[in-house]
This record gives sequence, C-alpha cells and structure tokens, in this order.
Amino acid sequence: MSSRRLALLLAALTAVASGCTCHSTDANEVGVLTRKLAPFGKKGVQDESYAPGGTYFFPAIITDWHVFETKLQNLRMVKTADEPGGDVEFKTMDGNDISVDVTVAWRIDPTRAPYILQRVGESTADVQERLVRPASRAYVRDALNPLKSEDFYAADKRFAAAETARTLLSTALNPEGVIVEQVILGEHRFNPAYEEVIKEKKLAEQNAERLRSEASAAGEEAKRNLESARGRVSQQLAAAAGDLAKAKLAADAQFIKAKNEGEAILAEARSRAQGIEKENAAMAGAGGRTMVKLRIAEALKGKRIILVPAGRGANLQTLDVNQLINAAAAQKALPPSE
Repeated sequence: MSSRRLALLLAALTAVASGCTCHSTDANEVGVLTRKLAPFGKKGVQDESYAPGGTYFFPAIITDWHVFETKLQNLRMVKTADEPGGDVEFKTMDGNDISVDVTVAWRIDPTRAPYILQRVGESTADVQERLVRPASRAYVRDALNPLKSEDFYAADKRFAAAETARTLLSTALNPEGVIVEQVILGEHRFNPAYEEVIKEKKLAEQNAERLRSEASAAGEEAKRNLESARGRVSQQLAAAAGDLAKAKLAADAQFIKAKNEGEAILAEARSRAQGIEKENAAMAGAGGRTMVKLRIAEALKGKRIILVPAGRGANLQTLDVNQLINAAAAQKALPPSE
C-alpha cells in the first residue's frame, strides 16, 4: 500500500473516530458544502467550491455534501418513438410549422457551483432539466422564428440561426453558472403537405435551372457553329479570290504573249511587204526585164523549140534555146548603159 493511501486511510479512521464524514470529488467534479448548523462560521451553502480529485472530511450530522459535473454535457432534444415531442417545434416567418432536432452542448462553471446549488438544483441533472432544457427550447425558437421555410434548405442560414441561438442562451445562462458551448441544428421536418409543395417547388427550380443551362449551352453551340461557318465562308472567299487572281494573271500573260506574237507577225508581214515592194520596184526596171528573161531562159533550158510558119510552103526553121540563153546571159553580164 502506498504512503498516500495509507495516510488517507488513517485520516478516514481518525475522522470516523471523531464523528466526521469523508467526501471526495472525481476528476470532472466540484464539491459544494452546506452547513446545517454553524457554531463557528457561516450557516447554509458555503461560498467556496471544492476542487476536482480531492478528499475532504466534514462533520457527519451538521453538514451536507453535493457534487456537480464540470465536463461537457449534451442536451439532445430530438423526436423519437418514445418521445414524439422531444424535438423543438416553431412557426416560420411565412407561417409554416416546422420541427427540428436540436443538440445543446453546455457545462457548469465550477466557480458558480455554490450559486447553482442555492438557485437551481442539487445535481447536474437538475440543472439540465430545470434550467438548460426550458431555456434552450425558448431561445432556439426565438432564433429560428425569423427564418422562412425555404431558408432551411440553405446551410449558411441554418448555421447563422444556430449561432444566434447560442448567443441568446449564453446571455441568459452565463449569469446562472451555465456555459453554452454550441447549438447544433439537426434534422428538420415540415408539415407533410407543405413538405410536398417544397419538394415540387425545388424540383421545378432544378428543372428550370437545367433548361437555362441547356439553353445557354445551345446558344454557345450556335455561336460556335456560326463562327465555324464564317470561317469556312472566309476560307472559300479567300480561295476564290486566289483562283481569280491566278486566272487574271494567266489571262494577262496570255494576252501579253498573244500581243507579242501579233506584233512579231505584223513586223514580219511589214518586212515581207517591204521586201515585196522593193522587189516590185526592182522588177519594174531594166533589171526586172532581165530577170524575167532569165526566168524564161531557166524554164526553157534543155528544151528544143520548133517554130512552125503560119503560111503554106513556109520553110521549117529551128530555134536553138541554148544559144538564146547564152545570149541573154551575156546581155546580163554587160554593164548598164549610161
């Protein structure tokens, strides 16, 4: 046995022998002493709280001892089969009846335990049922009444209402020795008929939003199609303009080629005409006559020509063409007369 336990046991035996009672507190408890008789000191509930995890000795007959839990407590106000009205019922701003499950997290202020014993109850359970539960129902209703029915579908508005309820409860219960840590709103229930209306409305809003989204998507697709069509048309116009430019260039090239060819033919014709003109001029003079004779001579070269007289009894004569040609050539070789 440890020395501490031995000391406690000896102290307890001494207290029993002297008519005292042993009291203790757990790790999450505080104690409050009440003196029924006070030959020395104050009668009634004492002002001090006895710390957790301690052992105390007081006279057995003239004193009372109470303990309060200081750990976090959860007050659950929910609808169950055993307690259908356990949840909190209230009316919204737009006149609908709603019930909601509520959990209030709270704890006792250790320094206020003597006050709680005098004003509220003798245990933690008394404090919850006599003070925390009725106050929670009242102030949670006050926080939720300004909401509209649709607000319960918005998480941020529910959280804001829960924080408002916590603030109202803290303001009301802190002076009574109760610290409110949190208010949690759970499942909520509308009147069945109204809940069906709400569901239909939400469904209609979802359908409307879906249709708006589809219309927006269709509009965007139409814009994309329009831009695509504009791109194709622009491409076709550019291609047509290119083809036109190429055709124009080809036509210009063909025109220039035909023009050059025509000018060459015309120049050649002019040159030939000039040659012919000069040749005609040359043929018109003595040289021309000589040229004609030469051409005749060339044509008759090697041929025998017989001259037949026109009258009867005429003598037959022959013409030596070679001699004629030689005479013509000799005539051509002579210098022109001055």
